[in-house]
Amino acid sequence: MDDLQKQRIRDLRHEGQSYTQISKTLGVPLNTVKSFCQRNGLGGNQIVEPSSVGSYCRNCGVAIVQVPKRKRRRFCSTECRVVWWKANPPRTEQATYQFTCLGCGIEFEAYGDAHRKYCNHACYINARFKAA
Repeated sequence: MDDLQKQRIRDLRHEGQSYTQISKTLGVPLNTVKSFCQRNGLGGNQIVEPSSVGSYCRNCGVAIVQVPKRKRRRFCSTECRVVWWKANPPRTEQATYQFTCLGCGIEFEAYGDAHRKYCNHACYINARFKAA
């Protein structure tokens, strides 16, 4: 591979093209393109600047950098995702059930499982193994 091809690979990677596209364009083997890119810091997915619509974190409003050919990100971090989903649970009242715990006797509410017996794992362990 000559210097002209190397420079062309750099240019195409900065334009956001994939290894396969570059390989087909230049007629260079795919693994040669991958190796060159990874050795020269051009590996992985190329980052594209955020687009105008839908590229902001749902929780904090920070602009999110989207990666091409990947699922669109809705949150800037795991922490923002957890905070947002705790504040906006996708639950409906139809799947919420009331129970009395067989282990400790307190009443609790559970989502999605109509056959629960215990309020938590510790109550299950105490009732199942230590109540003998």
